[in-house]
Amino acid sequence: MQCPFCQHPNNRVLESRSAESGRSIRRRRECLECQRRFTTYERIEYVPITVIKQSGDRESFDRTKVLRGLVRACEKTGTLPHTLDAMVDDLEAELQQRARREVASTEIGELVLKRLKTVSEVAYVRFASVYRQFQGIQDFTETLKHLNAESTVASSPDTTVDSRLNVMIS
Repeated sequence: MQCPFCQHPNNRVLESRSAESGRSIRRRRECLECQRRFTTYERIEYVPITVIKQSGDRESFDRTKVLRGLVRACEKTGTLPHTLDAMVDDLEAELQQRARREVASTEIGELVLKRLKTVSEVAYVRFASVYRQFQGIQDFTETLKHLNAESTVASSPDTTVDSRLNVMIS
C-alpha cells in the first residue's frame, strides 16, 4: 500500500476494525517515511454476474428481480419474508461460486424452482406458470402430475392425498 502523500511503499497498520456491518475492514495506517496517517478499507470484490436473457440480451444479475418474483409467487402462502431473502442469498452465493460469470435466465429460473419446491408447492406452481409461460390448463396438469410423482417418490404414499390430486388432475 503506497502512502497517498509521499508514495512511499512501506507503512504499518496501527488499528484494524470491522466497518459497514462487517462487510469491510477499516485500517488506520502510518507511513514509515513521512509519518503521516491515512485510512484504508478492505472489501470483498464481487465479480458481476451477467444474465443471458431468452432474447439474447445481456444484463447484470439483479437479486431484487428474483426476490420480487418469489414474493409474488408466495403471496398468501404463509411463507415468511426472511425465508425468501435466505433463498435469494443462497441462490446468489451459488452463482458467485461458479467459474462462469454468465448464466442463462432459464438456469436461474430452474434454480429458483428447485428451492421453491421445498418451501411451498403452491408457490412452485405459481412461479412455474409465469416462468415457463403456461398457455393453458394442460401445462398446469402436467406440472401437477410431475410434482405429485416426485412427492410420491420422496415420501410414503398417502392414498387420500394422491386420490384427491388425481381427481383434480383428471
